Amino acid sequence: MSQSRQAMVECIFGWSKQHGTMRKTKHRGVARVAADFLLNLIAYNLIRIPKLLAA
Repeated sequence: MSQSRQAMVECIFGWSKQHGTMRKTKHRGVARVAADFLLNLIAYNLIRIPKLLAA
């Protein structure tokens, strides 16, 4: 179970680095980078919605 959760988390971080803006962030400071990361997570979830609805 732990390994499947780890694979899921790695997939999210990989997506945010490859398709999102987390490879090299344009923001400075913890609050701004955290907000950018949250925006990336929202985008990732919006992309996953059709796959989740189909299942």
